[in-house]
Amino acid sequence: MPCKDIKVEAFWDEEAQVWVASSTDVPGLVTEADTMEHLMQKLRVMIPELLQANGLLNEPGMVDIPIHLLGKWQEVIKSQPCNG
Repeated sequence: MPCKDIKVEAFWDEEAQVWVASSTDVPGLVTEADTMEHLMQKLRVMIPELLQANGLLNEPGMVDIPIHLLGKWQEVIKSQPCNG
C-alpha cells in the first residue's frame, strides 16, 4: 500500500452547506469542507496521516498516493408549467 488508487467519495450536504467525504480505502476518513478545493486540501493532509496510523503506509520517506475524488451533487429543480 498505497500502490492502488485511493477512492474518496464526496457528496454535497445541502442542509449543512458542506462537501462531506469518506473512503472505504482509508479507515477513519470522514471530513467536510465548504468547497471541493478546501476538501482536497484537507485530504492531502489526512490521507497520509490515516494510512500511516492504520499501518497501511510502511515505506519510509515520500510515497506517491494516487487519489480519485468522486463528487455527487443532487438537486431538485423547480420549474414553471409549460403553457402550450
